[in-house]
Amino acid sequence: MYRIGQGFDIHKLVERRKLILGGIEIPYIKGLLGHSDADVLTHAIIDSMLGALALGDIGTHFPDNDSKYKDINSLLLLEHTYNLIKEQSYTINNIDCTVFAQEPKLKPYISLIQKKLCTILNIKESQISIKAKTMEEMDSVGQKQAISAQAIILLKKD
Repeated sequence: MYRIGQGFDIHKLVERRKLILGGIEIPYIKGLLGHSDADVLTHAIIDSMLGALALGDIGTHFPDNDSKYKDINSLLLLEHTYNLIKEQSYTINNIDCTVFAQEPKLKPYISLIQKKLCTILNIKESQISIKAKTMEEMDSVGQKQAISAQAIILLKKD
């Protein structure tokens, strides 16, 4: 049996915050605002995983009003969510992700992000696609006010 899930996240860019995407710190003059480290890519993947399992969303499992998640590394949340997949006897078939950012250019970091996520999710690099797109200077992402990400996951029963 197969299950598919999709996830989306968006966070505002602000000064005096680190920019973390897929667990990798990206050098940039701004970072993403959020209760955790605001890693939109990891959050989108988490939501896709939870959606595939029909277990709600990231806010249900890791509420932003719970102090234990304040500034938490989102890879820890990803690892916890991956354990939910394993507990239900599913494995990851593949993940397809897109990060939307006008700046910074993400191409130099895609491989590093891919490797980091593969380590956490126990998958091969050929099982995760990460693409970067701009918004052609339109909307909040295109105006460099935010970064967003979407992810789709296909799980298969062991």
